[in-house]
Amino acid sequence: MLRRLLTFFIGTILFVSVISLANTAKITVKMYSTDTQHKPLGTITLMQNRYGVLVLPNLQGLTPGIHGMHVHTNPSCDKQGKAAGGHFDPHNTKMHLGPYNGAGHLGDLPALFVNQQGQASQPLLVPRLHMDEMRDHALIIHAGGDNYSDQPKALGGGGARVACGIIK
Repeated sequence: MLRRLLTFFIGTILFVSVISLANTAKITVKMYSTDTQHKPLGTITLMQNRYGVLVLPNLQGLTPGIHGMHVHTNPSCDKQGKAAGGHFDPHNTKMHLGPYNGAGHLGDLPALFVNQQGQASQPLLVPRLHMDEMRDHALIIHAGGDNYSDQPKALGGGGARVACGIIK
């Protein structure tokens, strides 16, 4: 029953989003490598709707499992993603509390699920952000999951920055 409700909810969001294509962005995501030729992973499409921003990943080549995903301050993927700066925090909360807690910074996105074949295609909803706030920032995918807390490790414990794209 829960799966049916979730499928209906996501389907409704997709339908509403298709009607409002004017406020979308398609991000090319690349995985970092030791050389300057970073491996393309695919795209993430962002679509504004009345519930927030719908995130539609179309990625392959990531390590299976859960990955933390965040909007970072600077629109740069240089220096293995370190040039992207910290998580987007326009209200200076300095707290990593996840995408659903209004007391934390806005850069927290729902975790990205990657299947056993290395593909990520499950839609996500970012309820606290608007497309206008996301533009001109980097979207970073981390090596590990995200516990939406600063404990026991800072910034959700996602670890290294493994992939990046610029939101235009």
